[in-house]
Amino acid sequence: MLESLRGRRSPARRIWIAEGVKPDERFDEIRELAGEADVPVEDVPRMMLDDMTRRANHQGVVMDPAPYPYADLDDLIETGRTILLLDHLQDPQNFGSLIRAADAVGIGGVVLPQDRSVAVTPAVVNASAGAVEHIQVALVANLNRALEKLEAAGYWIAGLAGDDSAQDIFTTDLPAPVALIVGSEGHGMAPSVRSRCQLVLGLPMHGHISSLNAATAGTVALYEIFRQQRNAE
Repeated sequence: MLESLRGRRSPARRIWIAEGVKPDERFDEIRELAGEADVPVEDVPRMMLDDMTRRANHQGVVMDPAPYPYADLDDLIETGRTILLLDHLQDPQNFGSLIRAADAVGIGGVVLPQDRSVAVTPAVVNASAGAVEHIQVALVANLNRALEKLEAAGYWIAGLAGDDSAQDIFTTDLPAPVALIVGSEGHGMAPSVRSRCQLVLGLPMHGHISSLNAATAGTVALYEIFRQQRNAE
């Protein structure tokens, strides 16, 4: 919640704090940041928070978040930094983990298709440890048209795949800036999306399993892009 208040681009609607909680720095900061953002704070019986969260571990405070302020694709392109595109990823935990990695390496933002895709939800905010509040996320009607626009803006289109035709990401010189595509769980990139890739990249696998999940593979790829770009500076 603190990361949401520190980084939120639009305020929460309301915050509830359990009556009788022991004052500490965390609650003091929540009240202070909420006041700065004109977010109402109410002290209510703990039972009310239990009911609101279906007895989840709310730790004495609950926030009613405002709708997430999605960015335009142009806002991401203007950064000139790596952009992550998710081709119909479904799992909020995977999405949150990728957002956390994206923030850690300082990319320009994340692109999601509007339909049949994960979106920014409270579960994603939690899975990202609040990192989603510091990353630009754009929704697009059509991922292929977004890729056309990125390529026209000078981006190299690279997709992650797990088949034998993919190039080893660790032995490939990656151009910049890169638009990295991570496909959906179980299906990978759609054929129409893959056909737009100038680079199809893979992670070498030397163990007993043949692939990593989307979040782990995407995180490794983002860090390899980050490593190569930092070495080139």
